[in-house]
Amino acid sequence: FRLALIQLHVSAVKSDNLQRACGLVREASAKGAKLVVLPECFNSPYGTQYFKEYAEKIPGESTQKLSEVAKECSIYLIGGRSIPEEDGGKLYNTCTVFGPDGGLLAKHRKVHLFDINVPGKIQFKESETLSPGNSFSMFDTPYCKVGLGICYDMRFAEMAQIYGQKGCQLLIYPGAFNLTTGPAHWELLQRGRAVDNQLYVATVSPARDEKASYVAWGHSTVVNPWGEVIAKAGAEETVVYTDIDLKKLAEIRQQIPILSQKRCDLYGVEMKK
Repeated sequence: FRLALIQLHVSAVKSDNLQRACGLVREASAKGAKLVVLPECFNSPYGTQYFKEYAEKIPGESTQKLSEVAKECSIYLIGGRSIPEEDGGKLYNTCTVFGPDGGLLAKHRKVHLFDINVPGKIQFKESETLSPGNSFSMFDTPYCKVGLGICYDMRFAEMAQIYGQKGCQLLIYPGAFNLTTGPAHWELLQRGRAVDNQLYVATVSPARDEKASYVAWGHSTVVNPWGEVIAKAGAEETVVYTDIDLKKLAEIRQQIPILSQKRCDLYGVEMKK
């Protein structure tokens, strides 16, 4: 099946972001994409100073638009971090998934908050405004089972391993790595998660805006279960297409059967809730 990653240039005007995002979703659908993914924070600038201002409830304006365009195009639509979500007085970094009928299939709240300090390069603390999610998020399609994470979630190998154990063959991480962590770890982490679990990994970033307070790395990417980069964007706004070949995934798992060779008598990773 064809996967499309929309590397959107995000402005400070929510309505413009929504309109352009939906237009690119329609374009991807017209080119045969069955599963379309928007980047992290596609409807607002990324930054703790913006989260409260742009926050919405779910359902709300942004998710209603996603639901409508998913149904119109009869596709599976992953809404990146569609919005900073407001719920019960708390804010969450939330990704929503809509099916071809427009129904909400999954809602992933970012589990691991991006609190880092690299002296002289970048300091960021999502926990100043956001609360963490507390659950894994998976959904089924006629093609395969898909596991969701958001950006910093990708650094935690245990999360990906649980998804693999639960039958996911594709992991999707809308994300916004920066100019420090992006060149160092963006592709490396994706290839590691893909090889470790013998599955496809896709990441979707906003396009790079050098004038933004937080400058995203870009380079939305798809990696196959062999660890090969099979599709990759640059820094500019674009749509990346690739065909996900589940026959190749099955062949790799048969050739190097690590999933059946794990020593569960010696070690293990478990999902607690």
